[in-house]
Amino acid sequence: MMIPTIPTPEELLDKGFSRGKKQADLIRSQKIPKHLKGKRIEERRVVTSCQVIKDKLKSIIDAVPEIEELHPFYQDYIDITVGVDDLKQSLGALNWAYGIITQLEKEYGAKIRKNPSEKATAIQKQAYGRISSVVNKIKKDLDFLDFAKQNLRNMPTIDFEATTIVIAGFPNVGKSTLLRQITGADPQVANYPFTTKGIQIGHTEIHWRSIQIIDTPGLLDRPVLEMNDIEMNAIVALEHLADAILFIFDASETCGFHLENQYNLLKQIEKIFSEIPVYYLFNKMDLIEDREYLDQYIDDMDKSIFISAIEGEGVDEINRIIRSIKKIDRSPVEEEDDEYY
Repeated sequence: MMIPTIPTPEELLDKGFSRGKKQADLIRSQKIPKHLKGKRIEERRVVTSCQVIKDKLKSIIDAVPEIEELHPFYQDYIDITVGVDDLKQSLGALNWAYGIITQLEKEYGAKIRKNPSEKATAIQKQAYGRISSVVNKIKKDLDFLDFAKQNLRNMPTIDFEATTIVIAGFPNVGKSTLLRQITGADPQVANYPFTTKGIQIGHTEIHWRSIQIIDTPGLLDRPVLEMNDIEMNAIVALEHLADAILFIFDASETCGFHLENQYNLLKQIEKIFSEIPVYYLFNKMDLIEDREYLDQYIDDMDKSIFISAIEGEGVDEINRIIRSIKKIDRSPVEEEDDEYY
């Protein structure tokens, strides 16, 4: 989401007033009857200052897209990161300032024209005082928009047309290794609110279909009861994207988490993403001699794959599953017309 550079009130006023002075100086060098010249100079100064400030405010307002027109994932992302209501409120304040300065431009332009030339400078100063007051009133809103700009500049680029697979599982179970094996390249790392490493997005193409795979370190690797509200909201955001989930078990338990804990996390994720198919990958099978004890954690053998991500074993089977995943239609359902004729 592109938010342009946000000026401080001082920078905004300085730009407007300095441009107003330049335009006034141009009038000063022209041959105009003395009784009109002073009025023309100060009118030009006020009108130009207002227009420069208004143009900057409008450029900021126009550059920020309508939140409701964005994909639901981005709506949630913005809400988690900076707060949608706060963003709208600050843009509304800039819109208010734009309207007031438009009124001041007309009011003081007319005042200068109607009054004698010797009063023009005093009226111009009065106008500048009012303009400054309006701009200073939106200081906190300009500050907030600058904060939003800094925090939204690394918003992940999502391909909404691609089939999207979210990888879940505890830390150190082999998620990033698998992501690299499937996509064949280092994934793009995109910052995500509250995660220390950011989400990782890998892209590949299988049978001319674009596949997007998202790894979520620090998000889908901890019990739901330990998650805060921001994390829960972020999971909801991911729910807008996922066409399937690959849940990775570390069958060897060398990640430091018992299979029972890993299984409990799986059940919680299945509850949250209840409408999304989940596939079970039992990783690090190269470290396992007897796999009978895994049986108690296998809910569906048809959806279970035994792999070694680091050795590349089982990747072909995973790709076969990926090819079978259908994109979930999330287009809004149109309400039926209940009227009778």
